[in-house]
Amino acid sequence: MQQSIAVIGGGITGVTTAYALAKRGFSVTLFERHRYAAMETSFANGGQLSASNAEVWNHTSTVLKGLKWMLKSDAPLLVNPKPSWHKLSWFAEFIAHIPRYRDNTVETARLAIAAREHLFGWAQAEDIDFDLKKQGILHIYRDKKGFDHAAEVSKLLAEGGLPRRAVTPDEMRAIEPTLAGTYFGGFYTESDSTGDIHKFTVGLAAAAERLGVRTLYGQQVQRLVSDGQRASVTATDEHGQQTHSFDALVVCAGVGSRELGAQLGDRLNVYPVKGYSITVNLLDEPSQRAAPNVSLLDDETKLVTSRLGVDRFRVAGTAEFNGFNRDIRADRIRPLIDWVNQCFPGVNTRQVVPWAGLRPMMPNMLPRVGAGQRANVFYNTGHGHLGWTLSAVTADMVAGHVAQWQQQQRPTQLGVPAHAV
Repeated sequence: MQQSIAVIGGGITGVTTAYALAKRGFSVTLFERHRYAAMETSFANGGQLSASNAEVWNHTSTVLKGLKWMLKSDAPLLVNPKPSWHKLSWFAEFIAHIPRYRDNTVETARLAIAAREHLFGWAQAEDIDFDLKKQGILHIYRDKKGFDHAAEVSKLLAEGGLPRRAVTPDEMRAIEPTLAGTYFGGFYTESDSTGDIHKFTVGLAAAAERLGVRTLYGQQVQRLVSDGQRASVTATDEHGQQTHSFDALVVCAGVGSRELGAQLGDRLNVYPVKGYSITVNLLDEPSQRAAPNVSLLDDETKLVTSRLGVDRFRVAGTAEFNGFNRDIRADRIRPLIDWVNQCFPGVNTRQVVPWAGLRPMMPNMLPRVGAGQRANVFYNTGHGHLGWTLSAVTADMVAGHVAQWQQQQRPTQLGVPAHAV
């Protein structure tokens, strides 16, 4: 008999988790509060599948930059000085994990490399077109200080199994001829790639449905309950409130995971870190020629790029610690447009679509993947700025945890104590 699993959240982590569970033979129901999959943080991110961006932020330099930029509205890293217990506790834990900077960066790189095999395999198996470009990612640096730090990061990435090479300004221009400006140097990761997260997630959600996943959209999850043997999900929709019963559940609710985890007796110190993006519609042939095909990461401005098909250019980044505020601020969007005008002056920025999303970040910058306190509760959340990059491998990991739990249940269901097997 198939065991029933509820997956909470229809973003990239929820959909990949539902798909991975369905592939393992579970009966899966996916709950999502929007009418469609991938309508929040998985809607318009930077597009990078970037193992080369695996460096965690738990570094003394990050803290110093945050303090320096606190009153600068267009800063790459912006912290609202208004205190809250959630924010203070998150930053206290963030600082406490600075000694784990090296180990966590290496571990993140390993996860990101492993994720590629799953994601590309699923896309090929399900024939999902998501504007995939396998042309690498070029990190750009304007001064020696940034370049030297990147060289140290490259050593950590190499420990995690990721090769990337230093390139001169001339080599940078050969890799991406459209890039304007003066640079000290760069680092190029040929194995990285880009794609449209929204198109991929919607395509995989359809594939999950073909595998038998029941997708319930427009469902506002109000309460989760588990006694370790059975779990229930209470949700409201246009028809009212209903409670559904399952054998187990997996919370993949992004920035909502902290509140839902608390209902289940688990502490998940996920903080919503806002990021912004612009999608530049390349309406004319000169703009299409002037926009880059190779993905870029500008460490100084904390901006990333991806070319999505022929006629779209995505620029995204920055980090804003401002609670659950989803406002799209003009003073935060303007630097992204200015950056395009500076680095790619041939691109017409007359038609730009702005967007903002809340990244679910854990203080140690690693996702929370695995079991909760109750035996039939699991989590796959808190991926921060690497949700797209890590989603496939963490989905496979949490599906493995659920499968292990299932194996432990079977002896008991047959009347044999689990410890006797």
